[in-house]
Amino acid sequence: MPCAPRSTRAPSAPIASTTITASWKPCRKPVTVANRRACDPNKPTLMMNMSITDNLKIAGQYCLPKHALSRLIGKFAVAEAGNITTKVIEAFIKQYQVDMSEALHESPAHYKSFNEFFTRELKPGIRPVVEDAMTLALPVDGTVSQLGPIQQGRIIQAKGHDYSARELLGGYEDLVAPFKDGDFATIYLAPKDYHRIHMPLDGVLESMVFVPGDLFSVNPLTAENVPNLFARNERVIATFRTPHGPMALVLVGATIVASIETIWAGNIAPTKEKKVVRWDYTGDEAITLQKGAEMGLFKLGSTVVCLFGPGMLAGFEPHLANGVTTRMGQPFAKLAEQA
Repeated sequence: MPCAPRSTRAPSAPIASTTITASWKPCRKPVTVANRRACDPNKPTLMMNMSITDNLKIAGQYCLPKHALSRLIGKFAVAEAGNITTKVIEAFIKQYQVDMSEALHESPAHYKSFNEFFTRELKPGIRPVVEDAMTLALPVDGTVSQLGPIQQGRIIQAKGHDYSARELLGGYEDLVAPFKDGDFATIYLAPKDYHRIHMPLDGVLESMVFVPGDLFSVNPLTAENVPNLFARNERVIATFRTPHGPMALVLVGATIVASIETIWAGNIAPTKEKKVVRWDYTGDEAITLQKGAEMGLFKLGSTVVCLFGPGMLAGFEPHLANGVTTRMGQPFAKLAEQA
């Protein structure tokens, strides 16, 4: 049963919605943050150092009816169509080279719907969680997009792009302040990946925020070419109190993401709500989740942005860098020694 929220309230300074105008114009300036803003960050911009195919893909992201398309795919994904469903799953496995040997149920015929397949569980013990108490565990299977310090309230999205932590967190100053000068890590979940999200360390749930928004794809090409991507897409924010400092996990929606769920409240997105909604959890509602425990899932995957308070981390694991494959439970970062 979903936990009833203690309270809901609007952010102290609500984030204004942005209307995207799908006009198409060339931009011959070098790819820099300043030049992209000069070319109008809310419009698709023809970049002369990109292929025509990639330019068309980016333009399509602005022009597609992304919410309608996502709703349509969502209805298909929950349909139980017997052999048709099995054939679709088999085609998906082949197209994206999904490793079904790790799945609790390896046979495509086991799954009644595409969503049931997509949110498949793994075999027990296939993702052991790092035991060292001073080492965080990776929350998801995926690929590192970016990681590093939060500087002047900005988070790196891709080379030449950054965005506001305040916008990412729905405009709530009390949620932003604990992460000033902290650290972040962004991990992209590809279609082939395991799509359940787990806790990097023990934490007590403090709040959850739903922020409506766009549904751009969050693949590497889009992340490199759509400004403010993670702060403009629909998302669910969960904040936690940990023995070592504040932590937030931001589950970012994307094109054809049929659902974002948490284990304490069930389905959060999609929703008909067109405003930011916040739930605060105290007392019995403030559940504690252990390191490695499942906290949520994507139905048709996306991106997770992890935020950590200042001085909380001694550093991320040295092997983690842009483009590195991650496996849930493996070492993520070292905690700083407490004074």
